Amino acid sequence: MASGNGQRTPPDHPAQLQVPWHSLEPGEVCDRLETGAGGLDHAEAARRLARFGPNELTAAKPLSPWPVFFRQFKNVLIVILFIASLLSAFLGHAVEALTIAVIVIFAALLGFVQEYRAERALEALRRMAAPDAAVLRGGDEATVPARDLVPGDLLLLRPGDRVAADVRLTEAFNLQLDEAALTGESLPVDKGGGAVFSPETPLAERSNMAYAGTVVSYGRGAGVVVATAMQTEFGSIARMISGIETGRTPLQENLDRVGNLLARAALIAVAVIVAGGLLRGEPFVGMLLFGIALGVAAVPEALPAVVTISLALGVQRMVKRHALMRRLAAVETLGSTTVICSDKTGTLTRDEMTVRSLYCAGAWYDVSGAGYAPEGEFYLQGNVVPPSAALAELLRVGVLACDARVVWDEPSGRWSAQGDPTEAALVVAAAKAGLSQAELAARCPRRDEIPFSSERKRMTTLHGEGPVLVACAKGAPEVILSACAAELTGEGERPLDEASKARISEVAREMAAGALRVLAVARKRGTDRAGAETGMTLLGLVGMIDPPRPEARAAIGICREAGIRPVMITGDHPVTAAAVARELGLLGEGRVVTGAELEAMDDPALEREVADIRVYARVSPAHKLRVVAALQKNGEVVAMTGDGVNDAPALKKADIGIAMGITGTAVSKEAAAMILTDDNFASIVAAVEEGRAIFDNIKKFLMYLLSSNIGEIGLMMGAMLAGLPLPLGAVQILYVNLATDGLPALALAVDPADPGLMRRPPRDPSRGIFDRFVVTLILVGGGWSALVNLALFAWARASGRSDAEAMTVTFVSLVLIQFFNAYNFRSDRDSAFRRPFANRWLNRAILWEICLLLVVVYLPVLHRPFGTFSLTPLDWGFIILASGSIVPVLELTKWQARRRGAACI
Repeated sequence: MASGNGQRTPPDHPAQLQVPWHSLEPGEVCDRLETGAGGLDHAEAARRLARFGPNELTAAKPLSPWPVFFRQFKNVLIVILFIASLLSAFLGHAVEALTIAVIVIFAALLGFVQEYRAERALEALRRMAAPDAAVLRGGDEATVPARDLVPGDLLLLRPGDRVAADVRLTEAFNLQLDEAALTGESLPVDKGGGAVFSPETPLAERSNMAYAGTVVSYGRGAGVVVATAMQTEFGSIARMISGIETGRTPLQENLDRVGNLLARAALIAVAVIVAGGLLRGEPFVGMLLFGIALGVAAVPEALPAVVTISLALGVQRMVKRHALMRRLAAVETLGSTTVICSDKTGTLTRDEMTVRSLYCAGAWYDVSGAGYAPEGEFYLQGNVVPPSAALAELLRVGVLACDARVVWDEPSGRWSAQGDPTEAALVVAAAKAGLSQAELAARCPRRDEIPFSSERKRMTTLHGEGPVLVACAKGAPEVILSACAAELTGEGERPLDEASKARISEVAREMAAGALRVLAVARKRGTDRAGAETGMTLLGLVGMIDPPRPEARAAIGICREAGIRPVMITGDHPVTAAAVARELGLLGEGRVVTGAELEAMDDPALEREVADIRVYARVSPAHKLRVVAALQKNGEVVAMTGDGVNDAPALKKADIGIAMGITGTAVSKEAAAMILTDDNFASIVAAVEEGRAIFDNIKKFLMYLLSSNIGEIGLMMGAMLAGLPLPLGAVQILYVNLATDGLPALALAVDPADPGLMRRPPRDPSRGIFDRFVVTLILVGGGWSALVNLALFAWARASGRSDAEAMTVTFVSLVLIQFFNAYNFRSDRDSAFRRPFANRWLNRAILWEICLLLVVVYLPVLHRPFGTFSLTPLDWGFIILASGSIVPVLELTKWQARRRGAACI
């Protein structure tokens, strides 16, 4: 198809040609896209728009809400509870039926909200697109909606612009782009159109490209649009997000298994008991009602409520520890975490450039303090020293050559940088030496400047000092050294010979090898603009770094003690990443791998190597996704942190995605299950502790509940096998179920955490909630309960009491033995006598339920509906003695398990 100016629409979308645009000369790019010097004309642009479609991200077909809602009822436990609600209503217990129904609807709504909100990640990604773009159309500049950009357009870039498509730069003037959201690079990146790179060059190093979603922070430029919409790097991330299925949490899997087990067990037990009763000549209707009641009793209708309340309360505690959960079920996943993949900038580090080292007049100075707070001291050979005259001059000139400022931010209560972070670090270092930027600017006002550019790699400003001009320069050491003829020493200026230049260059390399970003500072007195950058005097070298968070090192130590392996995944340079990892104690004997090395590994090779890698540097979004997948293939439960768009696919793929609340993009927050409100690695470790505590409490509730249910069903089956009448009525069974599944069980959901929680290794999610010892505890507790209550029932009948009185004794004993169990199951490891009353909510719940039990036993009006009689003190003595026997039995079981070292972890 030919256009009015002779252009032809390319046969395919440029991105579909699989062309590495960064490896082509600008002229060749224009030829391939048939773009002239004046850009496309309007007619050709319209034709390409019709052919390629609008420049906007498209999501997968949105889910209809109703199928998502009804899918929640595929959960076995939800189905069982729904049936239990209907059966309770059939028995005439409207309150219990309504309660169960509310629980069912609430649980289903919770799952629906979690699933339906997942689609918002793509909506947030679309919102990051630029609304308008400046282009050349037909030789004239025009502002068009960003969605109307097409391959071959000439896009103009200016400070503050959000790049609207992927662009091969054709010209750049001091152009710098903030690519943190895409690559993870913490500092603005210099761009230029002249360079050509090999096809294998990592995304973060393609300085001749500008990518959609990044922001122009300085300078200006222009380039040819080579990819739009879903063909951009942003688009590839969107495809990854939409193609990732969010896995079910270990808790969800475990509860499904519990639900299936309970369904089968309850069905079999009820069928056996009802059939046995019918064979003994019991009335069919009576046995049917009794079987329904027993079936309801065997179902833990409070389980969804207890789990939800436990998770919700855990979420409230986590908010106080700077962790905000977006998905309740993900809280428990934290407790199973075996690997934390953390971004470097802002999470393990402060995201605040800090001068760490200075080389001046032949001496090395270390600088204390971190971040933008002007607090710190200067050290020479380990001793605190005041700044020397030469050091003060170095810092004075460095500040004069800066445009950045450091200000106190009242809302956040912290110092913040306005402008380039490296310049802000210089301003802070000078402030530590007592040099005020405002005072220096007033005494030495700026008269002129030669701005920084990626080609020049330096910035020079000219200042008035009385009648003369002084040139102040900072930049890359090799560039500044080449402009210097002298250096400042403790005795004054002296000529700078080749040997001295070699010595200083070696110092700069040594600084860089330590992961420091190195700047050289120089000045020249009595000059003009033309001669400002020749014959200068070198003042020294400045080494700076984004310092590790002090609390991150302690948190990494806790991770190691807890059996969790921290891994750094960053877009930064491998030398910088390794140095920070080493300082944090994260690297150890592990390896550092770059994105290029990852490319050379196939998936099986990565799965073999991933256990030994501690740092991944210069990685792309696809690399992060591969790392998470490889770890999961090896059976790891992976927590992944991130703040940029580039992190979103990996955040969604990980077992627990953790976004940064301060620096994180909307895309990363929507893709994550948890958001850190302080962007701090230490908060992740705190959240892991909460996750472990929550799982422990859910396990306590399940042990208690299942032991109680086994005791109830065992009592009924034992009576049937012994030829005894049924020891409980249908209403009594439902009351026992309501009392034991009610407040005491809920109180276990808020049991205080074990002090040694973070000294245990992570729980293996494949083991489920129940290991051999937990099952033993449940069976021993349930079996002893059935045996004791059956013996009491038989004793009561043998002592001359009526069947109704014997049933009351058994009813009360069953309730009390389960209250004793509530204290027993506060731990599956430790004695019940260790901090026995630490859970004040459990104490209150038991006290309240005992009061209700006394009302049921002694209030005459309730005797008929509940089938109870008033008990004598002697009855109570026997009941308390019998029910209390469960305590030494379970204590002995725990002691034997501890002795064998088989306690559950």
